Amino acid sequence: MKWSLAAMVGLCAATLVCAQDRDFLTANEVDQVREAQEPNQRLLLYLRFARQRMDLVEQYLANYKPGRSIFVHNALEDYSHIIEEIDTVSDDALRRHVSIEKGMLAVVGAEKDFLDKLNKIQDSEPRDFARYKFVLDDAIQTTEDSRELSQEDAGRRGSELTAKDQKEKQAREAMMPAKEAQERKNANPSGDDQQKKKVPSLYRPGEKPQDPQ
Repeated sequence: MKWSLAAMVGLCAATLVCAQDRDFLTANEVDQVREAQEPNQRLLLYLRFARQRMDLVEQYLANYKPGRSIFVHNALEDYSHIIEEIDTVSDDALRRHVSIEKGMLAVVGAEKDFLDKLNKIQDSEPRDFARYKFVLDDAIQTTEDSRELSQEDAGRRGSELTAKDQKEKQAREAMMPAKEAQERKNANPSGDDQQKKKVPSLYRPGEKPQDPQ
């Protein structure tokens, strides 16, 4: 069957849209994340998902088959998103002064292994390397950045996050009209709105934290 140029362009565009809308976690994985409310548990869960994606990449690269590049590309892309979620969970926990020592020890060790595997792939330059080079480079950079954060002192990192939040708050206030800024100041004269700011919740709508055991 012959394809017109317009039809081919439309097909490529549709494929691109689908790729952009693709979730990096499966529905089952999303449910598991929702169940893991404690930060250390959630970190370990994300590490398991990242390891599974890395295993997939290695399996796809073990034997060359036409068309495998899209699967390698998607697995690497999902992997990077998962590593970013690890950083988000740890940042949130540190802002709330929750200990994540157990989870971070596991993250540091696992990310070293991930980096070794990613660099090995990069050095080997598979025959279809050009098709997923960009996402591989991004995966390496994301992992390096995450590992650097994971090795940082928790107290120092928490202080840096607090300072960053305060700086962003001041920048937002500086952009407000004078009247609105004064109204906010009057409504919260103690200046502790950062403490009252709603922290991103790990709970599903309607769920409540369990009482400490």
